Amino acid sequence: MRHNKKINHLGRQAAHRKALLANLANSLIRHKRINTTVAKAKALRMYVEPLITKSKLDTTHSRRVVFSYLKDKQAVAELFREIAPKIADRPGGYCRILKTGFRLGDAAEMCFIELVDFNETYTKEAKVAEKPKTRRSRSGAKKAAEPVEAVAEPVAADTEAPAEEVKKAPAKKAAAKKPVAKKAAEEAPAEEKA
Repeated sequence: MRHNKKINHLGRQAAHRKALLANLANSLIRHKRINTTVAKAKALRMYVEPLITKSKLDTTHSRRVVFSYLKDKQAVAELFREIAPKIADRPGGYCRILKTGFRLGDAAEMCFIELVDFNETYTKEAKVAEKPKTRRSRSGAKKAAEPVEAVAEPVAADTEAPAEEVKKAPAKKAAAKKPVAKKAAEEAPAEEKA
C-alpha cells in the first residue's frame, strides 16, 4: 500500500529529480508554455505553484527562497517582474495542463503545461472583445426596427451617389420588375399557342 505517499519520484534519485523540476520550472517561467509528459507536468505543478505564490510578495527574502529552488537569476527576475503582477489577484491555480495524446516512441501520455494568465485564447480580456453569439434569428428584429430609408442611406455612402438617386432606385427596380412580369406572362401564352 502507498498510503501518505504524495510525491511522484519520477524514477529518479532526489538530486536528479530536484534538478529536473528546477529546469522544467525555469522553462515554464521563461516560455509560459512547455510540452512534457503528464507525470512530469503534475509534479511540476506541485513544484512551481508555491513559488509563484511566493513571488506575489516582492521582498529580498522571497526572492532568495525562490532562487534556492530555481537556481537561475533570469527566471527569478522574470517571475517577479512579469508574472507576479499579472497573477496578483488570482488565489491559486496558476498552471493549466492540456493533454495532447501519446508519444510515438514509448506511448507516454504527453501534455502542455502553461501559465493560465498568459494564454490569450482563454483569458477574459480576449472573450470580452468578442461579440456574444446567440442562436436567435437576427433578420426579423432588425427589419422591423429600421425604416427603409435608413437601410438605403449606407448604400448611398458606399457608392458615393446622391441620396435622391438611391431613394429613386427602389422605385425604378419595382417599376422594372412589373414589365418583365407582364412580358413573361405574354410570352407564356404565345409559347402555348405555338
